[in-house]
Amino acid sequence: MSTATQALQAWIGRSETVQDTVHPTQVAALTATLDHPAADTSTGVPLPPLWHWLYFLPLHRQSDIGADGHARRGGFMPPVPLPRRMWAGSQFAFHTPIRVGDAVARTSTIDDVSTKEGRTGKLVFVKVRHEVRCNGAADPALVEFHDIVYREAQGPNDVAPPPQDAEKGTAATGWRREIVPDDVLLFRYSALTFNGHRIHYDRQYVTQVEGYPGLIVHGPLIATLLMDLLRRQLPGADVASFRFKAVRPTFDLHPFHVNGELQADGKTVRLWASDHEGWLTMDATATLR
Repeated sequence: MSTATQALQAWIGRSETVQDTVHPTQVAALTATLDHPAADTSTGVPLPPLWHWLYFLPLHRQSDIGADGHARRGGFMPPVPLPRRMWAGSQFAFHTPIRVGDAVARTSTIDDVSTKEGRTGKLVFVKVRHEVRCNGAADPALVEFHDIVYREAQGPNDVAPPPQDAEKGTAATGWRREIVPDDVLLFRYSALTFNGHRIHYDRQYVTQVEGYPGLIVHGPLIATLLMDLLRRQLPGADVASFRFKAVRPTFDLHPFHVNGELQADGKTVRLWASDHEGWLTMDATATLR
């Protein structure tokens, strides 16, 4: 193990707790952004799965923001020196509902830091455990593991990994919804989550500095749209767990699809996102109670 890796692993076990209140305005705003009719935002109404991302926002001072729109490295997160940062995936266990009006606390802990060599150079993976508690409860309402990957800047000779066919093995009884990721949708979601990462709204930066062909659709937005598809198809479904993995970037240049399929056991839902060419971009699974 290199000295640099050992230094980053010194962050394992670091923890912080932040407080918030589940105000109704954010619920109404995301409801509108996802193109639903007006939401019931009465006190006590449960949040849909993943909507806790509207809270505990990263309120860094403007002077602490780096060139990419993220907070500068260090502090709670380890100071990984690689320039590109992406949300690689997450795993969730939903124990009890989080409701409008709840006083909530999120305790975040650096669970693991690891490094490896990829096709395009060094990769650093950071796993963060989040536990959300409501109204002073001892047990968490939600446990989330958040996987973050840091990587080298894109080089002129980098080759994209071979794509995976999203539709292989899909039954004709599955669900499918087209999403148009225009600038307004990406801006509204960035604003709702106070996400300053420039790859989602600054076309000049994302194409000229990071080397992507267009604005990148937020991984959490795609995950939220997958869970929203489940809610549209199975109203009232009680989700016990959910996991997703980002497979391939989605850009704002073309519409994409969110897809789902209830499995034969009646409890497992396969969910996935696919781009305009039919390639898999996000793979996910939800388990119902």
